[in-house]
Amino acid sequence: MSDAPKNPFKKGAPSRLGRDGHSLLAEGQTMIWLTGGGFVISLVMVIGLVALVAWKGSTTFWPVPVERFTLVNDSVLMGEISRSETYRPRPEEFDSLGEPASFRAKAFVDAAGGESERSMVRTGNFDLSGSHFTWISDFQVRERDRPEWALVVERLSWGRFYGFPERFEIDGQSVATEPAKVWEQFLVRHDDRREAWHRRVHLERHEIGALNRRVERARLDARRAAMEHGPESPEAIAAGEASGLMVESLADDYREIDEKIAAINAEDARYAIVLRAADGQEKRFLLSEIVRAYPANRLSLGQKVGVYASRWKEFLADEPREANSEGGVFPAIFGTVTMTLLMSVAVVPFGILAALYMREYARGGLAISAVRVAVNNLAGVPSIVFGVFGLGFFCYFVGGGIDGVFFKERLPSPTFGTGGVMWASLTLALLTLPVVIVATEEALAAVPRSMREGSYGCGASKWQTIWRIVLPRATPGIMTGAILAMARGAGEVAPLMLVGAVKLAPELPLDGVAPFIHPERSFMHLGFHIYDLGFQSQNSEAAKPMVYTTTLLLILIIATLNLAAIWLRARLSRRYRASQF
Repeated sequence: MSDAPKNPFKKGAPSRLGRDGHSLLAEGQTMIWLTGGGFVISLVMVIGLVALVAWKGSTTFWPVPVERFTLVNDSVLMGEISRSETYRPRPEEFDSLGEPASFRAKAFVDAAGGESERSMVRTGNFDLSGSHFTWISDFQVRERDRPEWALVVERLSWGRFYGFPERFEIDGQSVATEPAKVWEQFLVRHDDRREAWHRRVHLERHEIGALNRRVERARLDARRAAMEHGPESPEAIAAGEASGLMVESLADDYREIDEKIAAINAEDARYAIVLRAADGQEKRFLLSEIVRAYPANRLSLGQKVGVYASRWKEFLADEPREANSEGGVFPAIFGTVTMTLLMSVAVVPFGILAALYMREYARGGLAISAVRVAVNNLAGVPSIVFGVFGLGFFCYFVGGGIDGVFFKERLPSPTFGTGGVMWASLTLALLTLPVVIVATEEALAAVPRSMREGSYGCGASKWQTIWRIVLPRATPGIMTGAILAMARGAGEVAPLMLVGAVKLAPELPLDGVAPFIHPERSFMHLGFHIYDLGFQSQNSEAAKPMVYTTTLLLILIIATLNLAAIWLRARLSRRYRASQF
């Protein structure tokens, strides 16, 4: 017998051969289909997630009709339908209707196979009813319609109000009682009253705030003098007298601002609109309390677009209200972008320097291997651990030390010894540092050795070679690491909950008040805002659409930052593309 090896591609092994006698593994068809299928599944998952967020987030602010429901128990509810679903009613739901309504309801549901449709209706009017949403089942409804003059009122507090225009009052006297006339009076005067409200907020927050800061600064100067020289020292006495003189000198300014605020309040009190809820109760509103109002069932397409654009403008440019479930997210947008940029500025230089040393200067050995292992392991550490480290090291140790040296007069109230945008940025810089180091090392290793040798042959030093040859050609890969770090850092939430992100922070880290940059201030973050809306909101149903909208906004911001970095990377890649030798 011949000892020659058998041909693995010879016919006779049908489990491994195709119909033409060739090996399936050799042709690779199986792996092509497997890898292609994995790619398609991944692509569908990503596109599906983005499409869901985009659809839900973009339709949140579109105005919908207002429905009025007359129930079989003669109660009347009115509001916007949030969502609908099919369910199986429980027996007690029929019993609560009473006879003979319960008998008819059971027959109605039995005819439909034991199932019924129900709608989650945003009824609003929380100050009158005590609830924002109500489930209404089909078998509970006797009559359903869309009233022509049903108004949707978005107000500063208590959520939305749904009602009919009853009358318009000026100085307590009714000047219009017909719905059309009442609405006309409202449109004429509302914009002016809202502008006056913004002036009052400016006076209360900025002008009085500026005076309060001057008084507080004088008080702190007096306290510092007492701490440094003793409470009975001439310096402390002089500083205390200066503080008192400061308060006296500002009394007229306080009085003038108070008079302006009182005048605005008196003018606001003159104009009011009275609305009648679906159950007949009346509610009086000052025009300055109403953010936006519109007759939902009378809107044309152009008017709906106007309401939609107005809500988006408010969302992007204003501050939150109603426990963050209403209003805007501008402080969160500003805080997210500021923190991400500060994090990038902190992590990229240190990551590049560390990678340069390990790749270009350090000799291979146990120490460098241990450092590389540690860096790789850091990439897998849970982010909350970095948050705990940032709280203990940056906030308590470093920040507490800064307070003890430079801000003793403010203690025990911390200045830098608590969460702030600077500490949050440094914490996330540590979190993303392994990403930058690994990407930079790979980019440096990808530069051909022949280019280094050619530079040395021309008489360049090691640093000149790194600076003029290696770094420029490794820059696209370094930018890739920076993009990945930016994307991860911008979406992190857990560490921020410990080192600076808060539910509401109307004062921005950057403003027009000296010293203009305030790295010690807490900040709002879109990721934390999403968490707060989804899990901490008292009105979860009202907050749910805002979760999608805020998520969409966060995705767009991260995508914008990444696209800017990708564009820069492409430019650098084209600039430094050259032939290898």
